Amino acid sequence: MISKLLIAVCLALPVAAMAADEQKKLTPQQEKMGACNKEAGDKKLSGDERKAFMSNCLKADSHAAASDKKPTTQQQKMTDCNKQAGEKKLGGDERKAFMSTCLKG
Repeated sequence: MISKLLIAVCLALPVAAMAADEQKKLTPQQEKMGACNKEAGDKKLSGDERKAFMSNCLKADSHAAASDKKPTTQQQKMTDCNKQAGEKKLGGDERKAFMSTCLKG
């Protein structure tokens, strides 16, 4: 009886270890999300600005993975406007108003 139990345990351990390894693997989407999240954190983005960045980052990564296209006009505008707002050291409502105007123009 004990030998059967030992055999069962010996067979079950490798299966359990493989299942644990499978759970640790990240999907490409999870990896993208992690990279974009880290970049947003490094840039100290928050609120609507962070949401917009994350959206663009996740879209840009999926487009870049599909092909080596240049950024779309809207993506380029967002990048340019974001850079200008950073150079002007705008924050809060001023930044939101500037970004809105910049992206429309």
